[in-house]
Amino acid sequence: MPWWSWVLIWSGLALVLLSVLVLFSVVLFRKLMTLGQALGELGDRVSIGSAHPGEAPATARSVPAIFQTRDRLAEVVADRRFDRLLRRQLRRDRAIRRGKLFGTLPALSKDSPHAQ
Repeated sequence: MPWWSWVLIWSGLALVLLSVLVLFSVVLFRKLMTLGQALGELGDRVSIGSAHPGEAPATARSVPAIFQTRDRLAEVVADRRFDRLLRRQLRRDRAIRRGKLFGTLPALSKDSPHAQ
């Protein structure tokens, strides 16, 4: 191979490398600009939320389960179990009202052609 073919090959590889670097830098720049906008919006939300720094937050913070007593955790589990059973019963009652749990077909009489 002549010497100029090596120059063309390496020049092409260098151009491909530069174009890939430019592409990655453009993508990275766009992501950084999006991150900057998101951080700005987050700062606005935080500044709105902390307009009155002396006030306590409206929502009570939850205590991690590891710091609660065994009795309190048993109460929470029992409450959740009761709520789940209540929701299940309400869902069953709604299904009964809609007629989904009982057969909606009329009872077949002995003289019906489909009776067995």
